[in-house]
Amino acid sequence: MARILIVDDSPTEMYKLTGMLEKHGHQVLQAGNGADGVALARQEKPDLVLMDIVMPGLNGFQATRQLTKDPETQGIPVIVVTTKDQETDMLWASRQGAKGYLTKPVDEDALTDKIKELLPASTHK
Repeated sequence: MARILIVDDSPTEMYKLTGMLEKHGHQVLQAGNGADGVALARQEKPDLVLMDIVMPGLNGFQATRQLTKDPETQGIPVIVVTTKDQETDMLWASRQGAKGYLTKPVDEDALTDKIKELLPASTHK
């Protein structure tokens, strides 16, 4: 079981993603914006972060960059989960340090496959 932080300002998306993750035995942490997500990641050191892009204040690109450049959190893989599906967005997310990119609505199989790819086998079923 992995500890996964979801950073998303949409209660609906938070609910959907939490349901998918908990169904697969993961423990979920939640943050409603980028700044809270960065702070919670530094405090809790989750196994993985799911990061929305379009959020008020600190957006997902900025939050991802902060997490991947900080020595305390740079080892935590970030998967961008967003409605933005342009090639430039995917490239920019990668340049910020994101290890994966999924578009909403998220396909549960694609999400679990990406988590399995990024985490050691001991952290998931």
